[in-house]
Amino acid sequence: MEVGKLTVHLRKGSGKGESRRLRSQGKVPGVCYGAKLDTPLAVTVDPKELKASLDPAKGRNTVINLTVQDSGKPAAQLTAMLWEYQIDSLRRNVTHVDLISIDPDKAIEVDVPLVWVGKAAGTIDGGQIHVERHTLPVRCRPADIPSQFEIDISPLHIGDALHVSDVAMPSGVQPAVPTSFTLVTCAAPKADKEGAETTAVAAEGAAPAEGAAPAEAKKEEPKAEAKK
Repeated sequence: MEVGKLTVHLRKGSGKGESRRLRSQGKVPGVCYGAKLDTPLAVTVDPKELKASLDPAKGRNTVINLTVQDSGKPAAQLTAMLWEYQIDSLRRNVTHVDLISIDPDKAIEVDVPLVWVGKAAGTIDGGQIHVERHTLPVRCRPADIPSQFEIDISPLHIGDALHVSDVAMPSGVQPAVPTSFTLVTCAAPKADKEGAETTAVAAEGAAPAEGAAPAEAKKEEPKAEAKK
């Protein structure tokens, strides 16, 4: 099976019985919808061939030349992507596939993986790296989808952060979220924070220094004499 190419077949039947029959043959039910389709197409997909059609680097962001066959004859030729798939929680095998037909000349929104490289300078002083996002939504034409964004965290010191605005975008690619969104931070060690809080509490309840004047006692208001 060639990367970026997949053949599926129109599916006539439906229901649990049909799904079991397909799975016994190593196939799964699927649906294809989107651009150039008036109505969704019920299809049969070979999950092994689907996996082989995906670029190992791009995964679900692979643009697929999809051939739809009806009784062995070509019924449609589409540009598509894997949109969603369902997995059996026990057997861990694919049970259903959603394919989306796309227009190769129009921008779409996809999630691109973020890969962190280097060692943050702040970790030498005990700083802790907190990753806020593992993927970054972007908009671009299908042919321009990046495989990943590699981000160097080496310059981060304690208290520093990297935002969407710090990611170098290739030509034709735009972030689909505000550039102020935080991606990763280098936070102070938890022990230091707890120590600071303990010191603050101790300072509030500390005894006065030797020789210091005692705090003025609160004067009590004289009680009114009870009437006889």
